[in-house]
Amino acid sequence: MSEDNNADIFIKETSILEEYNINWTQKLGAGISGPVRVCVKKSTQERLALKILIDRPKARNEVRLHMMCATHPNIVQIMEVYANSVQFPHESTPRERLLIVMEMMEGGELFHRISQHKHFTEKMASQVTKQIGQALEHCHSLNIAHRDLKPENLLFKDNSLDAPVKLCDFGFAKIDQGDLMTPQFTPYYVAPQVLEAQRRHQKEKSGIIPTSPTPYTYNKSCDLWSIGVIIYVMLCGYPPFYSKHHSRTIPKDMRKKIMTASFDFPEDEWSQISEMAKDIVRKLLKVKPEERLTIEGVLEHPWLNCTEALDNVLPSAQMMMDKAVVAGIQQAHAEQLANMRIQDLNVSLKPLHSVNNPILRKRKLLGSKPSDGFFIHDPENGGEDSNVALEKLRDVIAQCILPQAGENEDEKLNEVMHEAWRFNRDCKLLRDGLQGLSWDGRAFTDKVDRLKLAEIVKQAIEVKTHLQDCQ
Repeated sequence: MSEDNNADIFIKETSILEEYNINWTQKLGAGISGPVRVCVKKSTQERLALKILIDRPKARNEVRLHMMCATHPNIVQIMEVYANSVQFPHESTPRERLLIVMEMMEGGELFHRISQHKHFTEKMASQVTKQIGQALEHCHSLNIAHRDLKPENLLFKDNSLDAPVKLCDFGFAKIDQGDLMTPQFTPYYVAPQVLEAQRRHQKEKSGIIPTSPTPYTYNKSCDLWSIGVIIYVMLCGYPPFYSKHHSRTIPKDMRKKIMTASFDFPEDEWSQISEMAKDIVRKLLKVKPEERLTIEGVLEHPWLNCTEALDNVLPSAQMMMDKAVVAGIQQAHAEQLANMRIQDLNVSLKPLHSVNNPILRKRKLLGSKPSDGFFIHDPENGGEDSNVALEKLRDVIAQCILPQAGENEDEKLNEVMHEAWRFNRDCKLLRDGLQGLSWDGRAFTDKVDRLKLAEIVKQAIEVKTHLQDCQ
């Protein structure tokens, strides 16, 4: 039986309402995968977290990989998964959804926890790091790369002093077979080879579809780089690689710092921090993956195993009490994800006559109008794309990845973008993203990086879709 089938046998098809009461109005948080709600198990009155996803292969893969890892005490546990048909108030018909019941994490995110500690010490940071390392060691032992390791995805079980920290959100996790071509990351935590992979993609002929026979790949070692950045932030309250210039993409000065691992330990914050802590950061923030500590090396490092008190109070807690500082970092992460994330493009492109991707199919159909003016209607896509605003956004992606032959590509891009803008100007993510690409409301005033535009629009589609589907 395949791994996919093994995961599917644990998905119940009975109604979740037989065993749980769901609070549809209380939301614990909202990510790109949609809001997380509170549910209560009827038999025990236990409060649990409920994540709802549209039932599609990507969601099932997230569930599968999370379930593979969830037996570890430092990974958020999945209790049950239901495949139910759910109809929200705004919908005319029900949709198939996965309802994922998980343990409740009452202690909040890592940054929030640190900000609540008046005396967050280096020893505490070391203990948190050890738990993160143990969670990651478990994932890597199963050949799973998390690919989105950041403080927002590290949650405390409760508010007790000894509450465990747990890794969550496997939405970007992937089996690592040495071919992880899709850099999924948040700017402050991105490893050099991920940027190199991005740069290689952008240098391809079309700027969208890679043609290299041996493209740059990266693997689980990127998670290790992320741990190094998280340790640095926990210790001092700011990231090792930063830029004075706010940008929709990673600014050149910040990119250069990451690519060369150029960081230091400013005296004001680091003078009281141990050399052991600095040593593990140095060994994790190595440009070359083969020189970086392995997860086993992290767990064996003296900083995680020393008997010294390490009771020096860290400056990070004071800095993180400023909600604006924390919100600024997190907002920068969220805003830049659209540009930071490159799609899985390391696939053999099918001939257009056999392609089944809805966006490419739309482009094929638009270009298939016979000389007598007869237009081919796509009934399969008609119902799916009934929302005009979303359809206009998909037209932009279609123009980015497969422009029609013989047309002025820049003019056509301005035309479809203007149409999409008319129907989607209320989308903040789209507004901010287009501002970074010199959009004046009618046209682009500068040369457009179509990869960046496609990713911004893709992110906008996901956000708008989830707002509709996950209310």
